Amino acid sequence: MTMAIPSFTVETRTRASTTLSAVAVVALLLVAFAAPFIVSRGVIQDLFFILTMLVLAQNWNLLAGYAGLISVGQQVFVGFGAYMMFGCVILFGVDPVAAILIAGLLSVALAIPTAFFTFRLYGPYFAIGTWVVAEVVRLLLAQWKALGGGTGTSLPRDATRDMMGVGVMRDLFGMKASEAGDALTYWLALILVVATIGFIYGLLRSKQGLGLAAVRDNEQAARAVGVDARRMKTVVYLATAFMTGIAGALIYVQKARISPDAAFSVTDWTAYVIFIVVIGGIGTIEGPILGVIIFFLLQNLLADYGSWYLLMLGLLGIAIMFFAPRGLWGLFSGRTGIQLFPVRRVLKGGPLNLTHRGGPHG
Repeated sequence: MTMAIPSFTVETRTRASTTLSAVAVVALLLVAFAAPFIVSRGVIQDLFFILTMLVLAQNWNLLAGYAGLISVGQQVFVGFGAYMMFGCVILFGVDPVAAILIAGLLSVALAIPTAFFTFRLYGPYFAIGTWVVAEVVRLLLAQWKALGGGTGTSLPRDATRDMMGVGVMRDLFGMKASEAGDALTYWLALILVVATIGFIYGLLRSKQGLGLAAVRDNEQAARAVGVDARRMKTVVYLATAFMTGIAGALIYVQKARISPDAAFSVTDWTAYVIFIVVIGGIGTIEGPILGVIIFFLLQNLLADYGSWYLLMLGLLGIAIMFFAPRGLWGLFSGRTGIQLFPVRRVLKGGPLNLTHRGGPHG
């Protein structure tokens, strides 16, 4: 007797998508790494802005788009990471490059008690709770007189001029200290982008990523099949705190001056980030990449319009939510089937013919 037994497989990518992604990523990284040698210092600063905003956008997207945690207080880790970097450099004489990593670790230390508080809230209450936490931390750090209090302070000139790697770049490439500093922070931002996207892509393709998607879609159902929802959310929250804290510290190494209002700006570090993710495509890795490029172009084209600039950004965001709810990348991907970082699992299968022999002698 011949029986047709269906055989199914779960795929997240095809050979074509793997090859396309690998070629595109390698080519882009080679060009990006060489940028300080072929473009002006102003362009490097613009690229640094794009890369750091991309890191913030990818982390918010991981938190909201995959874990279902809509936060409007991520500026807390930008500001806290920046202040911890300043504290390490000014008070303890730590090299700024090393201080960036320390700032990320201290941001995780801050995230642990804040997670204990905010995870008791759900939906809009969680969003408001994260904003309240950010404001509390901002007010506390504004009292830190050693770092300028409410008016802020600047990094010592020697700290940025002599930070790790600058001297080597001056000797090898004949760069001025300021140019070497910009190139170094740019390369660090590039490394941070690669590490962030690599971490998120690896997480989403793992079993933990599948559990995370289940928690986002229906937390109660995920718990019913054995997914530890609180653990998954905590891991994501702490990971985003670490990477956002590092990004904040790196941003303010490049700025070299800090104040509480600037470091904890909800507009600069949360509202713009949400806009980037929404127009690009929430719940995709490619979406924030497209979104940050569009945001940078709009910022340069519309910045001279004053308050109308923010109004136009808002109207554009609303229009995209109405006509392309999955964002511009979701619209493009839906029509073309192209995915540079495929993480969606697709069930494929067909009959597998097996022969079963029966009868008295079978």
